[in-house]
Amino acid sequence: MKSLYIVDYWVPFPSSEYGGVINLIAENDHEAFNILSEEESYDDNYGHLIMQNVITAQKFTLKEDYESGIIDSFTT
Repeated sequence: MKSLYIVDYWVPFPSSEYGGVINLIAENDHEAFNILSEEESYDDNYGHLIMQNVITAQKFTLKEDYESGIIDSFTT
């Protein structure tokens, strides 16, 4: 079963002025972490903070099977 993850952007102020949110689909926290850490558009200087935000993300179980990946992202 996959879940919709709503993850708070992990890059702190002032590098990210207002933060952000990333919506993605993943089978588990490990897959969510891998998807986010491999995304080139995110600041990789803060990669060590990703997992904590994945663990504390809101998660919604999906009834149908969807492809894993980032659905939408808003970051500053």
